[in-house]
Amino acid sequence: MHDLVIFDCDGVLVDSEPLSNRVLVDNLARYGLDLTLEDSVGFFLGGTMAGVRDKARALGADLPEDWIDEVYSETYERLRQGVALMPGIRDLLDRLDHHGIPFCVASNGSPDKMAITLGQNGLWDRFQGAMFSAHELGTAKPDPEMFLLAAKQFDASTPVVIEDSQNGVTAAVRAGMRCLAFVPEGHGAKLAEIGAEVFHDMNVVPDLLGI
Repeated sequence: MHDLVIFDCDGVLVDSEPLSNRVLVDNLARYGLDLTLEDSVGFFLGGTMAGVRDKARALGADLPEDWIDEVYSETYERLRQGVALMPGIRDLLDRLDHHGIPFCVASNGSPDKMAITLGQNGLWDRFQGAMFSAHELGTAKPDPEMFLLAAKQFDASTPVVIEDSQNGVTAAVRAGMRCLAFVPEGHGAKLAEIGAEVFHDMNVVPDLLGI
């Protein structure tokens, strides 16, 4: 049995990716880069905002120096209007608690963003002392360091990671950890190719974990 479950946040715990990417598409259009929502997800899912900035500039966006602060502000404003938990997450956390399996969140996103998305859904307190953010640690996926630090803090020898992006899956594989890739739509072939076990519904996770 696994002795730690490491969750990604956006797209795994909370359904924030469509909202955040809509903000990103609208923002980049003002700077000369016209993308579809599908383009944005394909280019930027699971990356850092600095990486998004650099990629957008390479694609032709004329971004100002304070662009990251600007897009964060716009994104947080949109998320404060409401973001839902992924279906089945609350029941999954309850099941983990019932079996005494600790869990944490490890995200390339900021603590401020997690405070907004998890806070409005009653999960902020539930993850207190169990949050790892690239913004605080100075290391981001696909670097495996965040997952390794989480396992060390929990003294876990058989952790499992639940992710939804190539960067996240790559980080888990590099850390030598089992990775379950949540793909609510589509086949997830690229994630499977790089080493993840793809699943499509949170309700199947207890069976995958053997609990």
